[in-house]
Amino acid sequence: MLTSTICAAVSAAGLGIALLTAYRKRFLAAARIAAYALVPIGLVMTGVIDWVKDLVFKPSVWVGFGVLAISAVLFMVTRAIERRGGGTRKERRAAAAQQREAMAPDASAPSLGQAPAVARPTAAVAKPKGKAAGGGEDFSDIEAILKKHGI
Repeated sequence: MLTSTICAAVSAAGLGIALLTAYRKRFLAAARIAAYALVPIGLVMTGVIDWVKDLVFKPSVWVGFGVLAISAVLFMVTRAIERRGGGTRKERRAAAAQQREAMAPDASAPSLGQAPAVARPTAAVAKPKGKAAGGGEDFSDIEAILKKHGI
């Protein structure tokens, strides 16, 4: 009852301001003010105000929102754990068994023979000195990194 009285007063005040604005020959602004002034009384007449009032002032509604929030957090946490951990224990064991079968039987055993020599380029690759002719960039930092790694 109090909310509908307050909304009616706000609408009446807004319509009064709209009439004063129209009296000053600002009809477009007056129409816009009248439109805003009619919103509160329209919300009361449709029942939206009572619904919002019941929503805000009932503790059971807020407990319901809390339960929904806990549910959403649980969904997100379990989804993140599932993505990170690979699913259930049975799924992880099946994936590990499948991975062991896919590997070569002697893949992890050390080789007893001598490893083939890695071919290293010697003088076949000409190293540019100073600035390159095309871009004019200095590659000395890159050369130092490559030399450090033995390339």
